Amino acid sequence: MAEELYFIKTNPNIAKINLYNKLCREEENIMNFLQDDAKVSLEIIKKKIKDSVDQLSKEELSSIFTWFSHAYPSDREETKTQLFIHGIDLFYEIPQESNVKSFQEILSDYENYSQQKIDFMVNAQNFNQFLIYGLFFTDIALKEKGSCTVLSHYLKADHSSLYSFAEEQFRAKGSEQNNDADLQHYFGELYDLTKFYKGSIIKLDQ
Repeated sequence: MAEELYFIKTNPNIAKINLYNKLCREEENIMNFLQDDAKVSLEIIKKKIKDSVDQLSKEELSSIFTWFSHAYPSDREETKTQLFIHGIDLFYEIPQESNVKSFQEILSDYENYSQQKIDFMVNAQNFNQFLIYGLFFTDIALKEKGSCTVLSHYLKADHSSLYSFAEEQFRAKGSEQNNDADLQHYFGELYDLTKFYKGSIIKLDQ
């Protein structure tokens, strides 16, 4: 299970220039982080970035992410800044393996309900629907513990079927998590950060 879960927006126009040029300048360095035939893999990555960084596979993007992380091992903010400069906006992260596991479990329930796989790259609108479900589910769990939130109350009127499903899921399996408040916080912040976004969201576990 991944220890951290990262959420990324991309800027293909910036990546086409800045990331591509960085790869060309630092070929020997990046190849240390590529698997199989590193030289061939690098040429494939460069070609994809020239077209659009969104064409990268999960493994290719993960290699680039690891490359940047190793360049600034003691400064996470500088890593994020450099990624952003090169067209990769790491805009949110969920730390701790237990929280990532709980988040993925709620995601799995939603995928079964919606008959829609939330892959590592997903349309922001579809991702937002999942976040609303997550808000509802954790809100119901928190109400059972004597707590409540405001955001899901406002969303309920426009997403009644999602709320009904969240109620059904809670009745069927409940929540054995001790981190419902943390999860509610993550779902709420991710919702606020993506509700007006029109591009794709990348979900990358490391």
